[in-house]
Amino acid sequence: MGEHGIEQGVTAAQGFAAAAVQCGIKEGSTKPDLTVVLSDRPANVAAVFTQNRAAAAPVILSRERANNGRATAVVANSGNANACTGPQGLQDARDMSAAVAQRFGLSDDDVLVLSTGVIGVPLPMPKILHGIDRLEPSADAGLDFAHAIMTTDTRQKVYAVEREIGGVNVRIGGAAKGSGMIHPNMATLLGVITTDAQVEPQFLHSSLKSAVDLTFNMISIDGDTSTNDAVLVLANGAAGGTLIGEGTAGAELFSRALLDVCTTLAKEIVRDGEGAHCLIEIRVTGAHSGSDARQIARSISASALVKTAVFGADPNWGRVLCAAGYSGGELDPDRATLHLDDICLLRLGTGMPYDRSRATELLRQPLVTFSLDLGLGDGAAVAWGCDMSYDYVRINAEYTT
Repeated sequence: MGEHGIEQGVTAAQGFAAAAVQCGIKEGSTKPDLTVVLSDRPANVAAVFTQNRAAAAPVILSRERANNGRATAVVANSGNANACTGPQGLQDARDMSAAVAQRFGLSDDDVLVLSTGVIGVPLPMPKILHGIDRLEPSADAGLDFAHAIMTTDTRQKVYAVEREIGGVNVRIGGAAKGSGMIHPNMATLLGVITTDAQVEPQFLHSSLKSAVDLTFNMISIDGDTSTNDAVLVLANGAAGGTLIGEGTAGAELFSRALLDVCTTLAKEIVRDGEGAHCLIEIRVTGAHSGSDARQIARSISASALVKTAVFGADPNWGRVLCAAGYSGGELDPDRATLHLDDICLLRLGTGMPYDRSRATELLRQPLVTFSLDLGLGDGAAVAWGCDMSYDYVRINAEYTT
């Protein structure tokens, strides 16, 4: 983003450092697979986790600890989800946090744990414990953190912003991973966001939940929701300034900045969907309610038929309307108007003549935008998806081999 350090993601904010090492968690992989982000002081924490009932051991542990509202470090690994691993999996997650706590002079409860990778395989704890001993945090290692949490991702996903709030410059930065098993209500994604703003815990939680609902819960790659999803935000107050809370002067500015970070990271996840060639943006307006707009936008973004039509550059707009129709949201097709970018495909329930060759060309662009006006009210929402290619099947058919 130009300014030195701002591109570092989780270490862009004051007082945060990160480290990553390669310890061989997944056989044959040579990339970093164990990482930590550490605050130089206790931080307020808020978190949102998967709604999958088969929640992984690190989710169970971190959910319990995040409820205390304070944390100092997050340790994460890729290559192994530590999910469906029974009582031993929960003990392994506790042992990971205990080793990090001992390494950096913290209490076990100060450490949150995240894992991602293959389900049903025990963690190779000797490798992980040896890796923790080799972690050397640095304020310049934000990109290393983002690299270490990748699985089938093809690139790191980091973003940070700087805003003046209450006369003080504060930063919010984050990293995320996710490329497949992505669907509203979160997915195989991990997101860690840090800020040096002073933020009251309850307001931090409400701001994060609102931002997640509008971003990470509005993306879909393949319709699967994972066992390990987690988005965390740590606020350590290192920038100083007045406490930000509900009704304070800086509340709206902070919430908008957090939303900016979450939006960018969520869209980067979908852009990097397994085998994907483009980002699909679904804009729904004129819905009977906001909840209807969200429901309809999410339905379209998740439709396998819409995704495959976009991959084939086929302007088969009936698939978009069909997905809206079965979404459960209120729809009167005779009042609906649909555009692909600036091409009107449907007006008030009637298909319109259009330049098919230009529509095909638009469907081959890196960003494909469908805008659906339902003509029923003021509800509006945006959702994001991606095309589904032959490579998606290949990647997932070979995932554990």
